[in-house]
Amino acid sequence: MAMEKTFNAAEAESRLFSAWEEAGCFTAGANAKPGASTYCIMIPPPNVTGVLHMGHAFNNTLQDILIRWKRMQGFDTLWQPGTDHAGIATQMVVERRLAENGEPGRRDLGRDKFLEKVWEWKAQSGGTIINQLKRLGASCDFDRTAFTMSGAPGAPADEADGNFHDAVIKVFVEMYNKGLIYRGKRLVNWDPHFETAISDLEVENVETPGHMWHFKYPLAGGETYEYLEQDEDGNVTFRETRDYISIATTRPETMLGDGAVAVHPSDERYAPIVGKMVEIPVGPKEHRRLIPIITDEYPDPDFGSGAVKITGAHDFNDYQVAKRGGIPMYRLMDTRGCMRADGAPYGEEAAKARAHAQGADFSENEVDAINLVPDDLRGLDRFEARKLVVQQITDEGLAVMTTQVATDEDGNEVTTTVPMVENKPIMQPFGDRSKVVIEPMLTDQWFVDAEKVVGPALDAVRGGKVKILPESGEKTYYHWLENIEPWCISRQLWWGHQIPVWFDENGNQYCAASEAEAQAQAGDGVALTRDPDVLDTWFSSGLWPIGTLGWPNWSDETSKYFPTSTLVTGQDILFFWVARMMMMQLAVVDDIPFDTVYLHGLVRDAKGKKMSKSTGNVMDPLDIIDEYGADALRFSSAAMAALGGVLKLDMKRIEGYRNFGTKLWNAVRFAEMNDVYANGAPSREIPETSATVNQWIIGEVAKTREVVDAALEGFRFNDAANALYAFTWGKVCDWYVEFAKPLLNSDDEAIKAETRATMGWVLDQCMILLHPIMPFITEELWGQTAARDGMLVHEDWPTYGSERVNAAADREMNWVIATIEATRSTRAQMNVPAGAKIPMVVTQITDENDAAFAANQALIFKLARVESLSKVDAFPKGTATIAVDGATFGLPLEGVIDVAAEKARLEKNLGKLAKELGGLRGRLNNPKFVASAPEDVVTEAKANLAAREEEEAKLQDALARLAELG
Repeated sequence: MAMEKTFNAAEAESRLFSAWEEAGCFTAGANAKPGASTYCIMIPPPNVTGVLHMGHAFNNTLQDILIRWKRMQGFDTLWQPGTDHAGIATQMVVERRLAENGEPGRRDLGRDKFLEKVWEWKAQSGGTIINQLKRLGASCDFDRTAFTMSGAPGAPADEADGNFHDAVIKVFVEMYNKGLIYRGKRLVNWDPHFETAISDLEVENVETPGHMWHFKYPLAGGETYEYLEQDEDGNVTFRETRDYISIATTRPETMLGDGAVAVHPSDERYAPIVGKMVEIPVGPKEHRRLIPIITDEYPDPDFGSGAVKITGAHDFNDYQVAKRGGIPMYRLMDTRGCMRADGAPYGEEAAKARAHAQGADFSENEVDAINLVPDDLRGLDRFEARKLVVQQITDEGLAVMTTQVATDEDGNEVTTTVPMVENKPIMQPFGDRSKVVIEPMLTDQWFVDAEKVVGPALDAVRGGKVKILPESGEKTYYHWLENIEPWCISRQLWWGHQIPVWFDENGNQYCAASEAEAQAQAGDGVALTRDPDVLDTWFSSGLWPIGTLGWPNWSDETSKYFPTSTLVTGQDILFFWVARMMMMQLAVVDDIPFDTVYLHGLVRDAKGKKMSKSTGNVMDPLDIIDEYGADALRFSSAAMAALGGVLKLDMKRIEGYRNFGTKLWNAVRFAEMNDVYANGAPSREIPETSATVNQWIIGEVAKTREVVDAALEGFRFNDAANALYAFTWGKVCDWYVEFAKPLLNSDDEAIKAETRATMGWVLDQCMILLHPIMPFITEELWGQTAARDGMLVHEDWPTYGSERVNAAADREMNWVIATIEATRSTRAQMNVPAGAKIPMVVTQITDENDAAFAANQALIFKLARVESLSKVDAFPKGTATIAVDGATFGLPLEGVIDVAAEKARLEKNLGKLAKELGGLRGRLNNPKFVASAPEDVVTEAKANLAAREEEEAKLQDALARLAELG
């Protein structure tokens, strides 16, 4: 049956993927040669709530290219798929679903019933993204799909067999017993909506309109000091006697928890009052607290007043200052972000804090129990409390005042004094899912003592055992790990691995894999309560390599894939996931989790802008697959994957790669129509050839194979894609098909048979070499062209190389191509009518090239639109020169083109171009534009300038050629 005219991706892709799965093509070890080395990739587990987005499509395409390539090379491969249970995201989805269905909420259901609902949702909707990955062509071993909550208590039967939960609990217990995990009170990102700690990765810092209020903190006892400001030469520019120190804040409600005021040690303005006490200017006057003025390197003398309030329980910078200075840290808010309403009346609580300020000893828990929110503010939302705090301070006259000049109705200037409030944008942290303002909160959490496990992770990269690409990623890796803080691993959620620690009524801890073991530790009759918190998902996903391979119950069939080979992931989770996997695997099994980490950036739009719904530039990969097919999207992903480069996804390029697939399809159809497949599948052996054209194309295949392998070995996916594109479209579909036509129409049956065999072999090699990037169209062509003894997915990857290059044929045919291309370029520059066949002349040519021209004269005449070649001593007037290696040709154009008209056309185009260039250069030479314009706008302007300058150079070259014609 003849091939269809076009490739129907919509019909073929699902059919082919089903065939691959049914045949077990992706099973671990499939196609492995005896004694083969293993090659394993761990998929970065997407959230179980997730759907395929462009980042997933790009990331998984690169993984699939590597795994298909290694599988065809005969490696024992495993691409391990799976999903992460995504604590907050899943809990949010299920709670929203309960509300939409009118069912009882989480707290009404209780923990056990709610978790049943989560498992129900997971069974119904939790596999969405896995199914979407299949549409992309991801060749994971889906029978081994893992889940970070498999085997957890309450899991349904189909999730109960996995042991990931057991692995997580075992690691926690072992690390706890080694002193690597502890419970402590530290500042964390707190989400008031979900009422849980969250990681930095779940915080979005957004610039929002804000205010900076300036307030006076009065010196205790009415003391005063001389406040001086000086210029660079030491001259006094301002002098004032003050009984206060000025503080600026964007969060007045947190003043209630201040523990000190800090100034820089070098700030001479405040030297007279360092060590003295100041009064917090809010709260009942009779209970006002006094706090000390201290010195610390943190305040910037040149920013604002140079003095900062230290609220250690609600600011990360202040927290560090408070730790260094032994300053008490008072928590002001509850888990919902409201001002605390617990504890004794304010007067009693303030008295305790005053004692601490005067030097009384205190403990963390004692301080945390104190509620320093005045009675009239208790229970209020934090932003409502802010308004009241500002009003109370202003009413008392403790706001810093400034003059304001306005014009009245009669046009007279009126000067008034108003509180000093700056309207300014501030960076505000929001929960990426809750979209509420995140509150730095001092809470009791579980931590990994990261400093104790970071050493081997650093040594593995420093010693070269693990390679991070691009190399800039190593510097980031070192910086993070060398400055590591304790890792908060607890979350105040229900969905997740519940922390395996039980408490008795005295707060003693019993860590064990089960309640029975904990009870045995505590003794009979001791009542125990389990910690309700769950583990951060980064803790469990940090065990992804060993957890998915069945540890601690490893078998030879699973442990052989560890350590894994290549990790392909985004640079944004280098610390959150990659570094933690390094630390965890080394701490647990004393080995690295992978040997290479390939980091990529965010996929952006064609102009380099970050994709976002608000911008309206989000692209859905499934929509792209529907329109252009998965292969086009995959090839585009590979082509933009320059190591360390910016990832710009351009729909025109995707369309172009769809056309590239069509070009290959048409070349195979041409071969079919010329009986290339009449006798079945082409031989896998390289054909014996006598024709120069056939010898040449075999060498081009061999050179391309070497380039592609070297590029993939170096993770230069773009170089592999570009080499395949140039070879398949240019050398095979254009030049070789044209060069082969005379041979296929020859009367010499031996040459015809040789050319058919060569063309069939060459097109098969195109399919093989392209398969890792474009699996669907290549597999379809493989199956349609002939009855084969196996699918393309398991075809052996070729090993031939430059030894297959025939030097003489290579030189001859590439010289012929260069001659034709140079002739075509000259015709285009001179605007020679496309259909005009014109004579060619030559003044000098080597004997070797003369023979090459003679041997390929018919092809050159046809493809360059030349009707004859004459040797002359000198070019006649009006001849356009064509210089190629070892020859100088000319095209006599007198009477063929109107030189004057062509000059006028080119000069007119150059004039238009000059205006565009002037505008672009003016913008880019303007420092204000470069500094203030968005980065993508500046980048686009530079790209436009480069393109216009290239166009200008071509026009000037053409004009110069015309000038030579006289």
